[in-house]
Amino acid sequence: MSFMFNPHPYDDPDAVNKITTDEVTTGSIVSGTKEAAAFLSEVLFKKLNEATGTRIVVAFDGYISAQFTQTVNLIHQNLALRSVRLRSIDFSDTYKSSEILDSELSGYLEEDKAKDPVLLYGKLFKGSYIDLVDSQKLTDLEAELGKETKETKEIIIVFGCGCTLEPLRSLYDYIVFFDVTPKKAILRAKSGTYANIGDDVAKPVKAMLRRCYYVDFEVAGHLRWELLRSDAIDYYVASDDPENLKLIPREAFNNLMDALVRQPFRCKPVYLEGVWGGHYITKLRNLPATMKNCAWVFDLIPLEVSVVVEAGGYNIEFPYFTFVQKEGSALMGDECVEKFHGYFPIRFNYDDTYHSNGNMSIQVHSGHKYNIENFNEYGRQDESYYVVATAHGAKTYVGFNEDCDPEEFMREAKRSEKQGVKIDYEKYVNYVDSKPGIQIMLPAGTIHSSGRNQLILEIGSLTIGSYTYKLYDYLREDLDGRPRPIHTYHGENVLRNERKTKWVNENLVQQPKLTRKGDGWAEYIVGEHDLLYFSLRRLEFENSIEDNTNGKFHVLTLIDGEKVVVESLDNPEYSYTQNYLDMVVVPANIGRYRIRNLGNQPVCVHKTMLKDGFVNDRP
Repeated sequence: MSFMFNPHPYDDPDAVNKITTDEVTTGSIVSGTKEAAAFLSEVLFKKLNEATGTRIVVAFDGYISAQFTQTVNLIHQNLALRSVRLRSIDFSDTYKSSEILDSELSGYLEEDKAKDPVLLYGKLFKGSYIDLVDSQKLTDLEAELGKETKETKEIIIVFGCGCTLEPLRSLYDYIVFFDVTPKKAILRAKSGTYANIGDDVAKPVKAMLRRCYYVDFEVAGHLRWELLRSDAIDYYVASDDPENLKLIPREAFNNLMDALVRQPFRCKPVYLEGVWGGHYITKLRNLPATMKNCAWVFDLIPLEVSVVVEAGGYNIEFPYFTFVQKEGSALMGDECVEKFHGYFPIRFNYDDTYHSNGNMSIQVHSGHKYNIENFNEYGRQDESYYVVATAHGAKTYVGFNEDCDPEEFMREAKRSEKQGVKIDYEKYVNYVDSKPGIQIMLPAGTIHSSGRNQLILEIGSLTIGSYTYKLYDYLREDLDGRPRPIHTYHGENVLRNERKTKWVNENLVQQPKLTRKGDGWAEYIVGEHDLLYFSLRRLEFENSIEDNTNGKFHVLTLIDGEKVVVESLDNPEYSYTQNYLDMVVVPANIGRYRIRNLGNQPVCVHKTMLKDGFVNDRP
């Protein structure tokens, strides 16, 4: 699944994880599309000659926007030279028609512009591909694949998203899965190379991506989860580059995943422009001049980012959520997997308004019950801001002013939405002067905004989508020249009017609390509250500091300092060298680890971890 509509196509070359594995594993990786097709052709030819029956059936399934045709055609060409009879069946022919699906799914994609001005939200579809295909066509295909034949030996390739759904799965001799990263899936959709399941032609982009998020991505992600959980994939294909596929046999794929989860690692960021975007990250990471600005850096949004590993001279990229689905317990810990149903429960990104043209919108997010009842979502949307860097006059807005009337603010917000009039928002919304090191917690229901001229490390809860209700956005146009949408309907429903200056200062903006210290190092709690299920810490040290995951993953961000290495204490060869503002995941199974300073200045590392006894269902 993915909820980003406008990722920049830039590929960051620096987030590469070097893993150690055996030569048999790396030697079995097939690099190149022609090479992968030739390898599969040989596998199928050999299997056909060894088979006791007359038919070999193979499935080419994949994540949304996967491209199968080139590989299928190459296999046809290869086997034709060997006089092998081969048929290919497009699984998309079994889908229900566009008209039927639009009708059946309309309840998940409500069109009410009073509630949702730009039709962004919907309800997560909790069905599967079974619900999207024509039952008679599926029955016919099942019969066709399962019937015995006495004719000349043949190979059948069934290709298309969903073709390994449960009724057909046992009929395949091989399953080949073409995975696609979320960013690539979005870019393909926007480029016109994808249409929603059942559609012959693509819907308008925003409608298509809304349908993708609530339906297409959902069913595809869960089918991939089934295949990974049952170890049913014979050949995994990293398929972002259709001209340079990476085909990985099952055992090698399992070995790569196992090697990665044994060490600290970094995800590959996604960069997004925005009307309030700044320029701190563009300079730090040398982003391309074609970017207008950088508003968001998705360094670790679990369902939006990917992971790149270097093995045997190859760089292999796959969705981070594929890794989560494959290695959940080792990565997150058994308790986390159980509590959050296999999802990675915390998300991380940067909000960059440094030297920007304005603040983020005045906004609010919804909690657990509201998200489930209104959107079929998996959890709440809490957030927190850690101020990393500031320029002149930086402010962070949080809660209402003590002497204001929040109901009056909402009346003004609705009037502004309808009539286009400005609001004196500082009359209503409390702010704190920003300075590096301040941690501000933003439990669901709290009005807030990041002001201009700062870089924020944003850390939030499970919510897969983006339930951000803009209450006031300074009457700005978006980058496409259209007015920015305002969401007063949902915003008013979830806003906690009682969260004012005094409560904010006592609960949400806390002074650091020393939790442990030693010679040249200390750890502080910078943010904890009953309303948030994660704990926010700061590690300060000169030379090194040691820690222990104790069965729960940690996420480390180098917020002050040049360079460190994060390494397992028991196996120091399992390590990651971390630069300024990199985010590194320390898997739960690592246990004891150390962070060593490789620079010549004191170091501060922000650490996020799940609290003991955490819950995900507070109001």
